[in-house]
Amino acid sequence: MKKTKLIFATGNKGKLKEVQKIFADTEFEIVSLYDLGDVPEIEENGITYAENALIKAKAIFEIHKLPVIADDSGLSVEQLNGEPGVFSARYAGENCTYDDNNRKLIKELEKFEKPHFARFVCSAVFFNGKEIISTFGEFNGEIISEFKGEHGFGYDPIFVPQNSNRTLAEFTSEEKNKVSHRAIAFEKLKEKLLQTNIYG
Repeated sequence: MKKTKLIFATGNKGKLKEVQKIFADTEFEIVSLYDLGDVPEIEENGITYAENALIKAKAIFEIHKLPVIADDSGLSVEQLNGEPGVFSARYAGENCTYDDNNRKLIKELEKFEKPHFARFVCSAVFFNGKEIISTFGEFNGEIISEFKGEHGFGYDPIFVPQNSNRTLAEFTSEEKNKVSHRAIAFEKLKEKLLQTNIYG
């Protein structure tokens, strides 16, 4: 069976691997921006995750004229009034590393008592030039002050999911793909795409 190509509008190779695994058993083939040439810079100037996801999807659709999936996700920390939020990827400044972001977050939380409750949030979207399908996922836990684990990316080494004693970076990719905010959002998006029969 010939698969339907969906471009995933991300330059994040960690996200790409996660989403490719989620769609592996479907009629959809997740195509990387790296397979299509350069990964363009897209200004994510929305004030919500959903707005930023759609901005990315529309920008990539305009370039390639193929159906696109995109997401915007981030970390919301209760004691920081929801920060870093939509700025999660650049919390420590432009061109910062994951470690930079993690260290800044740990520093910001030093003045608060533990536990530091937080949740990962993801908004996923599909866009084909006409239809927009969007879904949402969230994943609760808390932030710890030391790095643990070698897997994952982003804030995974300092995020301990609810009802777990391991950080997300100590989860295997298979374990993470069953429970994470992105897994929840993209599983919902996958089901909606299969149910709506857009290409039927």
